Amino acid sequence: MKPVVHAPVMKVTLYDWVSSWAISLFIGLLMTCGAVVTVWLTTRLPKPPEVVPVELVDLPGGFEDGSPDETLRVDSPDPEVRDAVPADSVADQTEIAEAVEAVVEMSDAATQQVQQQFDTGIQNTGKVGSAKGTGRRALGSGPGTGGLPREQRWFVKFGERTSLDEYARQLEYFDIELGALLPDGRLAYLTKMSNPVPSVKFVNSGAAESRLYMTWQGGERRTADVKLFAKANIDVHGDTIIFHFYSKLAENKLAQLELEYRNRTVKQIRRTYFAVEPDAGGYKFTVFRQILFQ
Repeated sequence: MKPVVHAPVMKVTLYDWVSSWAISLFIGLLMTCGAVVTVWLTTRLPKPPEVVPVELVDLPGGFEDGSPDETLRVDSPDPEVRDAVPADSVADQTEIAEAVEAVVEMSDAATQQVQQQFDTGIQNTGKVGSAKGTGRRALGSGPGTGGLPREQRWFVKFGERTSLDEYARQLEYFDIELGALLPDGRLAYLTKMSNPVPSVKFVNSGAAESRLYMTWQGGERRTADVKLFAKANIDVHGDTIIFHFYSKLAENKLAQLELEYRNRTVKQIRRTYFAVEPDAGGYKFTVFRQILFQ
């Protein structure tokens, strides 16, 4: 007998069903992910343009109708003396507001005197007492547009109640270096002030220094500077001139805040008062008072 040959039978097995559904599901997920990525790419916000830092440049030149003999008025219960300074420092913003009303703009001669002290080492910090002001505007000349330079119209107030360590961190945060004019004519720079022993650098003259610098006009924070120098084994006396040297970045930030406070031009501003405040783990400058020329 011949063997019986059955016709081949083709059908879809369970394996075929499972594998086809798995492939279809994978392709569906892949297309869904592609659609989601496409929607995200087409709807995302464009990258914001990088902000280019703008440096504000002042060109103060004084007033052509000013007086070369203009002097500063200082109200004090002490007798009148030359180069007088107030006996009591300003402790808060209210006292600043009351004291400022009795102050007129500094003379060009006084500015030159401070610059001479810095360049040559001559020390003349003033004596406690009173002085009569002339009430006239300081004479200026040159290509400037008028008004006072930054070192004459800016006042920066550090918190009186902050600890020495926090004060040192504030100075480092704003990249401010301390400087002291020593009796031998050298200038001592102080950096890394939050360290147990700050870093010190000495130069023979400050004539090559081009940064904005400020000196103390009042307040109790000068004693904190003295303690910071003491940490670096530098003896700073009561008549030693102490400088705060500001970086270009910090100076430009102060200039922007001054402009944004009332949107006034440099020629209109007589005094701008800044304060240092905590800000999200760091610190920031704020403007709390501004006096304009009348």
